[in-house]
Amino acid sequence: MLFHIIARGKIGRSPERELVERYEKRLGDALRVTELPETGGRIPEALTPCRTILLDERGKNLSSEELADLLGRWREDGIRETRFMIGAADGHSAEDRSDAYMLISFGKATWPHLMVRAMLAEQIYRATTILAGHPYHRSG
Repeated sequence: MLFHIIARGKIGRSPERELVERYEKRLGDALRVTELPETGGRIPEALTPCRTILLDERGKNLSSEELADLLGRWREDGIRETRFMIGAADGHSAEDRSDAYMLISFGKATWPHLMVRAMLAEQIYRATTILAGHPYHRSG
């Protein structure tokens, strides 16, 4: 499955970018990151069966295991791509929220979009290791 992070705004050279790059290397071709301008900019069209998840304060707070289970089910159902969309400072439009397959949240706190990218890349990596039975994730 391809995991595609689509984020509004530029991350530039930063410690957060270095973290995202670390998980891009670990996931190889399974992770793609696309940056869009803060406003406007076309969201790339999906080329395969896809689910779109928006990171949004109104979203469901999933554990790492729940995210892994969800992604595993979608993979078994033939979904080839999961898109994770990170909005700009003002979040997502009502239209984007209604078009999304689901909304998820990283809790009630507000996080800077630079950190959200790194946190999301890590959670995607963690989910893939959970599905593979790799010891990276230690539940308990």
